[in-house]
Amino acid sequence: MKRIELDIVALSHSVTQSHNYAVVLGERRGQRRLPIVIGSFEAQAIAVAMERMVPNRPLTHDLFKNTLDTFSIELREVVINNLLDGIFYARLVCVKNGEVFEIDSRTSDAIAMAVRFDCPIYTYDFILEAAGVVLEDQEEEGSSISTVQQASQQVVDTTALETYSLDALQRRLQEVLDQEDYESAAKIRDELKRREQKQ
Repeated sequence: MKRIELDIVALSHSVTQSHNYAVVLGERRGQRRLPIVIGSFEAQAIAVAMERMVPNRPLTHDLFKNTLDTFSIELREVVINNLLDGIFYARLVCVKNGEVFEIDSRTSDAIAMAVRFDCPIYTYDFILEAAGVVLEDQEEEGSSISTVQQASQQVVDTTALETYSLDALQRRLQEVLDQEDYESAAKIRDELKRREQKQ
């Protein structure tokens, strides 16, 4: 079966399921988009990695990446390989000493790992045929980056902020102020004040 390479083009609140997010993957050489509903924790994990934020302590996906790096295991690619009853299935394709291993994964976790390893994401045509959509008004080139930046603003919540170092919080505060996202800025300021009161 022919594999199709995908890029992350958007990350936002899910229209169909409140309290969830949707990551939208787009064909690198085509018009189709593949929306996948994910949880808020996974959305946070993807957004944090895409924005190159450094939490105070490693998040779960960072821990997994550090473990693979420590044992010289390379994540070569992620393959979204099946769709059953509305659920996407994925595999991590890893290499150690020239030997290839495939590891079953939730699709949201696989995407979070792909971002950290900067490795390609693939799927198959039958999955895009079944669950893909074609956007009538195509996005302008470069808009995917701003979409992800907007998504990272949406992922700012009080539990996520607790994992950031002080320096990371200060940087994030400046970023959201530059983007005029005052709601997120208020949450970050509250977290900074909370830490000051603890000292």
